[in-house]
Order: sequence, then C-alpha cells, then structure tokens
Amino acid sequence: MTDAVQTPHVGQTKFAPRVFSGIQPSGGLTLGNYLGALKRFVEMQDQGMEAIYCIVDLHAITTWQDPERLRQQTREAAAAFIAAGVDPKRSILFNQSQVSAHAELAWVFNCVTRLGWMNRMTQFKDKTAGKNAENASLGLYAYPSLMAADILLYHATHVPVGEDQKQHVELTRDIAAKFNHDYKVDFFPMTLPVIEGAATRVMSLRDGSKKMSKSDPSDQSRINLTDDADTIAAKIRKARTDAEVLPDLPEGLKDRPEAKNLVNIYAALSGKSVEEVLAEFAGQGFGAFKPALADLAVAVMSPITSEMQRLMADPAEIDRILGDGADRADAIAQPILARTLDIVGMIRSRR
Repeated sequence: MTDAVQTPHVGQTKFAPRVFSGIQPSGGLTLGNYLGALKRFVEMQDQGMEAIYCIVDLHAITTWQDPERLRQQTREAAAAFIAAGVDPKRSILFNQSQVSAHAELAWVFNCVTRLGWMNRMTQFKDKTAGKNAENASLGLYAYPSLMAADILLYHATHVPVGEDQKQHVELTRDIAAKFNHDYKVDFFPMTLPVIEGAATRVMSLRDGSKKMSKSDPSDQSRINLTDDADTIAAKIRKARTDAEVLPDLPEGLKDRPEAKNLVNIYAALSGKSVEEVLAEFAGQGFGAFKPALADLAVAVMSPITSEMQRLMADPAEIDRILGDGADRADAIAQPILARTLDIVGMIRSRR
C-alpha cells in the first residue's frame, strides 16, 4: 500500500506504524462490509503492521438502539472480524465501550474542535436530511470528534476507510494539528487515510449508482454475510446488468455502473486487478460472467458464513475475546490519555 510505507511525523516526533479502524455493530453485515473493510483489515494485519480493530458501540448509540439487539449485533460483528481472518492473538479486537479512555479523550477533543469544522461534516447532514435536525442527538453531531479520539487514543498512523469516511480522517488531522499547536507539543500524529482497492465502495446489485446497504428495502440488492451458497448464487444471477459485452479496458465501463460494480467485485474477491479481469472476460456477455462471479463469491464467502455461525453458537467465547482485546487496548490507551490530560493541565494525583 502506498500510504502504509509512509510514517507520519510531527516536528521531531516520528510515530511507529499502527493501524486503527472499526465498524459499527449495526447488524446485517454485507459483502460491501467484507470487501470494503474486513478484507482490508486482514491484509494490513498480514503485512505485519500493529493493528487495533474496534467495534464502535458508543458510536452506535448516537441513534437509539434496542439494548439486547445491540449486544447481539456487537457479537455478530466480532464473529465477522474473526471469520474474515482477523486473528485476535495477532491483532487487538475489542468493543469500544470497554475502554473508557475513548469517551474521556473525546471530551478533550470536543473542547479543541471548532463548530465550523463540525458544521462542514457531510455525514451529519446526510443522516438528518429530510428530518428535523433539532431532534438529532448531540452524540450524532459530535460523532466525528469521538472518531478522532478513537484513532488518536492509540497514536494510529494509518486508518483504512471508505471514501465516505475520508472527511472524518481529515478532521482527525485538523484536531491533532490544533491540539499540537495550541499546547506547543509534538504529541498526536497526522494520521493517514488508506483508501484503495477495486471495491472499496461496493454498490447495490439492483442499482449501480447506490452503495450496497443493509437498509435497502430489497434484500436482492445485497449479499449478506449470513447468506448461504444458493442465496449468494441466486442474487448474482439476478443482479442488474446491461446487454453489452464486457470491454477489454476499464474505460469501456464508463457509464455502465452495474457492469463496473460486478467487475469490481470479481476483482476484489479474486485479488486481481480490473484490467486482469477484463482481459479474461473481454468480449463475453453476462451470461458467461455471472456464473463465474457466482462460483467465486460462493467459494470466498461460504467459509466465512460457516465460521460466523460456529462462533455465534458460543457467545461466552466471543465475550472473552473482546474482553482480552479491551485489556490490551486499554494498556496502550491509558498512558496516551494520561499524557494528554497532563498536557492540558489536569491534576491526576489518584492512580
């Protein structure tokens, strides 16, 4: 990865490479979550970078959650991480609320962050569009400040994110820079967003202009991580396409969103480039391409589904893994939080 070879530094301070990223326990994880997040998390782990992965349940409650469902979905997200290949012994995997330093650092950052910065955050506007924004929670509005705390609490240098989260990482850099400037320190790194891959943004199987989402009314629009092999194959066969054959170059996919989406998915699942996929299928129609994509998707996704089912059958083991991860995360977070509070001027005589 291009960004992964760079080591952010501020002034004279050079920070050791460390990956941080997380996902909300919103339930209904899809192929888009796998290709856009989980697969990339595994790749960064396997490259030998220190990796901290978090299920951000504090972010989840910025909108109301049923408590029992939230617990269930947190365990499901943990099972998805592990089934996808995140090794909780090599990486740190935990749920955010078990490390209180996230909320403590977020308050410090709330006092650093400017309202003008928050007002430019497009995701809050998107989530309240067509609604009475006055009824949104303060937590939803302050969400990006908590996300900055999630990242900087571990002095993370690299954050794998989708395009829709890039603005939040840019805000994280602004917060780090202002904190360092205001207190005349070289303490927080300029975190780098890592955005790459053929399918960092997987689109709907029914509408190539929309992101694949669990909130889409049509279950045919997405492949769920809980779908069995027959369901996966059937959804791909029914995916919307066009009548043209596949081109030999990526430029030929312009203005063909559904075709481009399926080619991107094939590339991401196979580990090939889009150019390599088109070289293999150029001149063929979707009558040939879809069965090949279905076979590939089933081969990759079915083992993940089976492993998730096995893990979810033992919730106590998932809780143990998350607790162990939280202890390891807390051991990194507490010294960074303590130094932050010392820099700000807090008295901390109790230990």
